Amino acid sequence: MKTAIVLTLAILAQAAGDTLLSKGMKQTASPDHSWISMLHQAVTEPAIWLGTVLVIAFFLLHAATLSWADLSLVLPASSFGYVLNVAFGHHFLNEPVSPLRWLGTLFICVGVLVVSRSGIRTTEYGDGSSSGVGIERQAPR
Repeated sequence: MKTAIVLTLAILAQAAGDTLLSKGMKQTASPDHSWISMLHQAVTEPAIWLGTVLVIAFFLLHAATLSWADLSLVLPASSFGYVLNVAFGHHFLNEPVSPLRWLGTLFICVGVLVVSRSGIRTTEYGDGSSSGVGIERQAPR
């Protein structure tokens, strides 16, 4: 349950952060401005700052889940963020999303569902712990 909650928060932070970064960068980008002017606008754009904070929060939450759950679960499950990115881009940024792109996101959802049904298991370590913290050791021959 802990893994599902933290992964959900991480995915939401990532999708919201990417959406805000995209919105902020599109507001600062202009072919009429020099790159120094665009950099100055980007540094003073609140959406970019908030987006950056949310992406950092995603990284920290993602790293936390990797400390107790298998990479083979965490990484595929966190790919659901791609689906949210498409939906957020369509809804909040008014980006056109083709039916073929929606079909691709459906495939991602199916893959996440399959991986999530495989169970949350952590790697068994040589010291008998399964906390995901430590160094995996091979048994003596």
